[in-house]
Amino acid sequence: MAFTYFFRDMQTLELIREHAMPELKGRKFIDIWDAGCAMGPEPYSLAIMLRESMGRFMFRNVRLFATDIDSSNLFEKIIADGVYPFEQVRRIPGEILGKYFEPLPDDPQSYVIREDVRACIHYQQHDLLTLDPIRKSFGLIVCKNVLLHFQHNERVRVYEMFHDALSDGGFLVNEQTQVLPDEVSHLFSPVVPNARIYRKTVVGS
Repeated sequence: MAFTYFFRDMQTLELIREHAMPELKGRKFIDIWDAGCAMGPEPYSLAIMLRESMGRFMFRNVRLFATDIDSSNLFEKIIADGVYPFEQVRRIPGEILGKYFEPLPDDPQSYVIREDVRACIHYQQHDLLTLDPIRKSFGLIVCKNVLLHFQHNERVRVYEMFHDALSDGGFLVNEQTQVLPDEVSHLFSPVVPNARIYRKTVVGS
């Protein structure tokens, strides 16, 4: 589903901030893959949360790779421009909206995201069912909603691909309703009970 809005799932953002970021901050580069990013509110929400948590200098180390199958071929321009209608930003807390968004001079009902946040987002078109990761050694992979539309065996293979794409000890975050298949439960360890944040298990260790 392409339509979404900013900060739609604060629970997931808080899990990332509390459990993943303390360790990821120690890395030279914080490489994150948002798989199934739609038109960008999700990766931008994550980027803004990171910017608030770590400050300007450390945020320079964040590289957030946002991907989507995007059959419309529209998402790249939308995400690169970082311009969104008021309907998609209206739920953002006022202090965050004022800090990271500006109304367009010629269209006050549309808002553009601050340039330093836009600069950390790298978009590319990608089909998860190719089972080829866009790169490897990610510290964090976020994948929400997309896997719910796949067949069970497809989900299993995508999880195996995510495991391969994560660095040792890297984190995987899913939608709260997305249960990890039994076939790949040995590949990931829950970080906290009753939440969909996992840590990569090094097989054979």
